[in-house]
Amino acid sequence: MKIDKKITIFLLFTAFCLVISIWGPEALARYKDKGTLNKIQAQTVEAAGEGYSYKLNANEKLYILSRCLSSQTEPESESNAMAHVEDSMMYQDIDESYAFVANYRSPSAQEITDEQIYETCNKALNFLKESGILPQEVKEVVPQSYDTTLYSAIDVLEPRNNMAVWKLSLSNSHVNADKGNRLIDAYIGAEDGKIYEFYARTSLMWEDIDADAVIDAWSSYMNLSSPEPYESDNPLLETTPYFKKYVFPGMGEGRTIVTVGFYEGINEFFLKIS
Repeated sequence: MKIDKKITIFLLFTAFCLVISIWGPEALARYKDKGTLNKIQAQTVEAAGEGYSYKLNANEKLYILSRCLSSQTEPESESNAMAHVEDSMMYQDIDESYAFVANYRSPSAQEITDEQIYETCNKALNFLKESGILPQEVKEVVPQSYDTTLYSAIDVLEPRNNMAVWKLSLSNSHVNADKGNRLIDAYIGAEDGKIYEFYARTSLMWEDIDADAVIDAWSSYMNLSSPEPYESDNPLLETTPYFKKYVFPGMGEGRTIVTVGFYEGINEFFLKIS
C-alpha cells in the first residue's frame, strides 16, 4: 500500500514536470509580453565607434583643403581667372581622389551658419590686419555685396579626412562695382573660422609686402608648424613675377605649398594654397 502511494506521488510529480516543460515557457513569454508590448522602452546603449573620433590637426586640414581645391577644374578666384584663365586650366593638378563639393545641407551644430559667416569673416579680417598680414584699408564684408557657399573638402579614399569650408566671394551682380580695398575671395574654415586663402585688392605694391613676415604671422595664426622656403626652377609656377612660395608638412609624405603673391595692374595681394 505504501509502495503504491509512492508510485502515485512519483507519477503525479512526473506529470507536473511534463506540463511545466511544455506550457511553462509559453506562459512565461506571454507574461513578459504583457509587460513590454504597446509600451515605449528606453535603454542606454553604447554608440558604435563611441570613444574614437579622428581629429585633423592644422597641417592636415590645410593639406586636405589644398588637395581638394587643386581637384577643381575652375580657377579659384574671379580675379585670378581674369589674370590667367588659360594657365589655370592647362597646368592645374587634377586629382580624382579628392573632392570639393558644394554642401547643400544645413551646417552642423559645430559649424558656422550662413547668418554668422559675415561676422566671422570680419573678425578674421581684423585679426589679419592687427597681425600685419593685410593693410587696415581693406573694408569689412557685408551680406549685400558678397556671395557665400558652404563646401565639403573630402579625401575620397579616406572619407574620415574631411572638413567643411565657406567660400566667400565679392558678388558679380554689381556691375562696375568698386573693388578697391576689398576682399575678393576667401576660404574660411566652417568650424575654426580661420581664413585659409584670400585674394584682396589694396593700394600696396609688391615692394611694400614682406612675404616672410606675412607667412610667419599667418602660420602662427593658423597654428601651423614653421614653413620652409620652396625653391623651383619651373617658370610656369605663376603668371606673375611677384611671388614667394613656402612649404608646410602635410599628411604622410605629402606637403602643402603656400604662395604669397601680387598681381600687378589690378593691385591684388593674395595668399593661396596648393
